[in-house]
Amino acid sequence: MTGLKKILAEVGEKLSVELNCYAEGERKKGVPYCDKPFESVTDDGENTFFRFTYKGVGYVGVLSGVDERQKNCAFLLPAYLESSLASENERTKEEFLRDLMFGEYTQSSAARYVAKYALGNSPCFVVIVQTEKLLTEAISLATQYTGNSLDAAVRLNENSFAMVKFVQKDEDKDASCDYAEFLAQTLKEELGLSAVIGVGETVQSVREIGQSFEQATAALRYAEMFESTDSVHTYRQYLLVKLLEEIPQSRLGEYAALLSDERAKAVFEDEEMMATVEEFLRSSLNVSETARNLYVHRNTLIYRLDKIKETTGLNVRNFTDAVSFRVLTLINQLKEK
Repeated sequence: MTGLKKILAEVGEKLSVELNCYAEGERKKGVPYCDKPFESVTDDGENTFFRFTYKGVGYVGVLSGVDERQKNCAFLLPAYLESSLASENERTKEEFLRDLMFGEYTQSSAARYVAKYALGNSPCFVVIVQTEKLLTEAISLATQYTGNSLDAAVRLNENSFAMVKFVQKDEDKDASCDYAEFLAQTLKEELGLSAVIGVGETVQSVREIGQSFEQATAALRYAEMFESTDSVHTYRQYLLVKLLEEIPQSRLGEYAALLSDERAKAVFEDEEMMATVEEFLRSSLNVSETARNLYVHRNTLIYRLDKIKETTGLNVRNFTDAVSFRVLTLINQLKEK
């Protein structure tokens, strides 16, 4: 904080204003405090308040007075302070990308670092890689296979890192998933690591990378929630779960009642039956392929599917009923979480 105090004093002296600050959410003795929420600039009738960032921490600047001069200074000071703090607050590309993913940046700082690291407006996406060991080695290996000088690995905690991957504007929509599959396989073959990877959607510029990061995080959360054993999980595959999750629990119960009745509980509590339906849906409602994958006779599979129809009223061999059964399954799982 000493460096910040010094710079604030110098700036205040140059501009002939009384300038103080406090960290967001903290009260500082002797410094006026703004107790109402605001986005950029506000006042309390005696002091003018503005927001700025220092070393990744949000601060509220305080200018004594509320006339036009104080207001103009309040709008200009965030960029001015960030410029003054740049020499001691320089961030590496990885640190900057981390700030973007967590939303800890201002528009002016984003513009400066985007220009500094020549990140431009290329589309990009985030994959989050979780490993139980050898995280440093995993990061090192991932950076060897970037294929783009803009790509960067950002360590998140002791067992996970995010890979920010830049792509061409006309890149295939499946590029993010393909890359994640490649990364999972490479980590397995070269380091013996069974990584779990969450994949965010491709965004149009690095300034939107926080959205892709949140999606990758959500994909991992849903994968854990539904106890998936796959290595790669995309946000796209959990869109239906996301939509259902936003429905109040009381409404979920109503929808479940519309789709089925008490007899269906026997199906949902039968692991063999549920595994059968899951594989049937995964096999695109193909009876022969499902029977082969489950190592059961075709007639056995048909018997189970008929049993499900009898108890739930849903014929999962029919696409519309299969969708309804999937929704019903997700609703029951969400109600249990």
